[in-house]
Amino acid sequence: MTNRLRAWAHGRPLAVDACAAVALVAVATAFLVLMPPALRPAQLWATLGWSVLGAAPVVLRRVAPWPAVGAAVATLAVPVLLDHAPATQGMTFIVLTYTMAAHRPVRPAVLAALLLWVPVALANLVAPLQNVLDMGPGYLVLNNLLTGSVAYAVGRAVHGRRQSTRMLRERARFAEATQRSLAEQAVADERRRIARELHDVVAHHVSVMGVLATGARRVLRRDPDAADEAMATVEETGRATLRELRRLLDVLRTDAEPAAELAPQPGLTGIEALVEQVREAGLPVTLRVDGAPGPMEEGVALTVYRIVQEALTNALKHAGAATALVRLTVTDDFLAVEVTDTGRGPGPAADRIGHGLVGMRERVALYGGILRTGPRTGGGFRVYARLPLESAGAVPA
Repeated sequence: MTNRLRAWAHGRPLAVDACAAVALVAVATAFLVLMPPALRPAQLWATLGWSVLGAAPVVLRRVAPWPAVGAAVATLAVPVLLDHAPATQGMTFIVLTYTMAAHRPVRPAVLAALLLWVPVALANLVAPLQNVLDMGPGYLVLNNLLTGSVAYAVGRAVHGRRQSTRMLRERARFAEATQRSLAEQAVADERRRIARELHDVVAHHVSVMGVLATGARRVLRRDPDAADEAMATVEETGRATLRELRRLLDVLRTDAEPAAELAPQPGLTGIEALVEQVREAGLPVTLRVDGAPGPMEEGVALTVYRIVQEALTNALKHAGAATALVRLTVTDDFLAVEVTDTGRGPGPAADRIGHGLVGMRERVALYGGILRTGPRTGGGFRVYARLPLESAGAVPA
């Protein structure tokens, strides 16, 4: 309940301050009613009306603080008309002084205090209110300045407290963020260590499978039983390798990444469909294949597909009214892919925020290839990648 009330008050400062002004008027009314008849003003109802006017600046103390200060100073003319001040005048000055000191920097707060209390002191020196309380002008001035000083000091103390609390909250937030970052870094380091260990396990299993498969092929005609036993071991090792590989992928996957899809990864056969999709999206694309693609590693084929996909996507975004050419060159030793367009190319801002080129570079480097990207001679943009093709029987170290 308290939190709801606080939230309601925080979003409605004008309504809250209006309630505060009503409370000041109620206190002033009670004070006047309980005052001894000898000291009570002759025109009680007029005094109460002027008290409402004297409390009005409190309503604006947060939404319009400087107009509120000016309106409060203007109420100093009321004693000239009534020969005594409104009952809420002193409390209004105290509230405004506290408000400016608590919510404003030092200079505006001091200026507001001077604008409020110096006229009060001058008014008491020029026209002391002897008919209300039998006090001399010096005593009134000292009392008013002391009251204003206390209100200002309390406001500054609250302001300092708020600043300190805000700084502590900011430090706590920063410390929490730092702690979270360190924890995430520790998790990432541990995942990399586990990934390296699992990589060694997977590489060992694959090497064993290759050795066993070679031995089984060599003894297949002489000793079929030995070959069968070797292939059974290859089967078991392959299943174990697959389990370890799945664990490796789980370790490498971050929390923000979705679960792996069950659909097969695209390869060279999917490039034609990709080109057709880009054509339908509005970019004329021509596909040219030099050489006959043969069996190759699925990772290499996937890398080529992703390079073409990223290059065409960038051309579709940044090239404008242009055409594009995708050229695949396949030899016995390497596979080259070149994507060019005749557009204006990506701007500097796009280069800074995009991660596509970085992803291409990482994929190509993984397979020992080269990547060249940049403006094309004659206009447009060019992406060129060349990946070595290893023989099917090669076993990486």
